Amino acid sequence: MNQTNASRMEAACSLLAESERRYLLYQLADDATANLEDLVTQVAAWELDARTDAVGKETRQRVYVSLVHNHLPRLEDYDIIEYDLRSGDIVLAEGFDDIKPLLEQFRQTEEEPEIRERPPL
Repeated sequence: MNQTNASRMEAACSLLAESERRYLLYQLADDATANLEDLVTQVAAWELDARTDAVGKETRQRVYVSLVHNHLPRLEDYDIIEYDLRSGDIVLAEGFDDIKPLLEQFRQTEEEPEIRERPPL
């Protein structure tokens, strides 16, 4: 394996090591596009192992801040997603194809059955 491939693999593993990023990408992989508010609620529900209607305002706010200030910019820097903070629209970018196989492997090892049982990416 050359240095470039090794670096890309390390970056992909680093990106997917964080559960909020994986949850966000699982949802985007299923739908290809999403709205930030919907993603916030779904990510929070998966984190809490709860229904989306059971997610409280404080939890949604914490996840929102985390996504907007950390995870979304990082994924955009690696060309995995594109997002518009004003509209809240998030779409997959060309770089997603590079991490898709690894993301699927992560999905199959998740503890939350709702995540694992979704159709393959």
